[in-house]
Amino acid sequence: MISIKSAREIKLMRAAGKLAAECLQEMLAMVKPGAIPLEIDKACYEWTKARGAVPAPLNYHGFPNSLCVSVNHVVCHGIPTDRPFQDGDIVNLDVTPILNGYHGDTNATVIVGSVPDRVVELVDTAKEGMWRGIRAVKPGATLGDIGHAIQTFVEKKNFSVVVDYCGHGIGREFHEDPMVVHVGKPGRGHVLREGMTFTIEPMVNMGTSETVLDKIDGWTVYTADGQLSAQFEHTLLVTTYGVEVLTTLDA
Repeated sequence: MISIKSAREIKLMRAAGKLAAECLQEMLAMVKPGAIPLEIDKACYEWTKARGAVPAPLNYHGFPNSLCVSVNHVVCHGIPTDRPFQDGDIVNLDVTPILNGYHGDTNATVIVGSVPDRVVELVDTAKEGMWRGIRAVKPGATLGDIGHAIQTFVEKKNFSVVVDYCGHGIGREFHEDPMVVHVGKPGRGHVLREGMTFTIEPMVNMGTSETVLDKIDGWTVYTADGQLSAQFEHTLLVTTYGVEVLTTLDA
C-alpha cells in the first residue's frame, strides 16, 4: 500500500526533513583527513538526541550505529569504523532522524583531499543523476520516468547504476512502498500522486553495477569489482504541480 500523506503528516515530514538536512550538514563538516568515522557516529547520536529526535538507523534490524558511513568501494550501509579518513577517499554519510514519529532521510558523498578528475566526475554524476530523477517527479509521471532519467544520464557518462538497492517510500516507517528503482523505462511502474513521499538515492559505480554483501556484518555493501561508488539522496513530496524536496536547507 502506497501511503498518501495528509496535510498534518506533510507538516511533520517537512520538519523531519529539515532536521535531516541540518544533521547531514553538521556531520559532513567533520569529514576531513584524520577524522574517525566512529566519532562522527557519536556526534550524530548526540546531535540528534539533543534535538528531541531519534537516529533511525540505530538498532534498525540490528544495525549497530546512528548513521551509515560508506567509504570508497562501499556502496551503502557502511558501518562506522575507527579507520581515519585519508587523502583521496570519497565518503558518503547517510542520516535519518525520526522527529515526532516521522522520518527524514538524506545522504551525500564528499571528497577528502585530492582525487583524479574521473573520481570527481563520478561524484558529480551521482549528484546530477539524483537531480535528474527529482526533476522527473510530478503527478501523473511514473517511477519508470524517474529511473529512466537517472539511468540515461549516468550511462552516457560511462558509469553504472546499482539496481540491487533503491529508493523507497517513507513516512512513519523508515521504508514504505513503493520501491524506487533508479533505472527504468518511461511510462512504466507506479503512477505518482500528490501526497506521496519517497526517496531518490541513486548509487553510481565507477565499474560494474554488481554488488556484494559482507557476509560477516550482514550490512556493508561493496562494489563487486572493488571500484569506487558514490551516492546522493533526498526525501521528496509529490505536490500539485511537481515536487518538493523535504531534505534541503534552501527552502
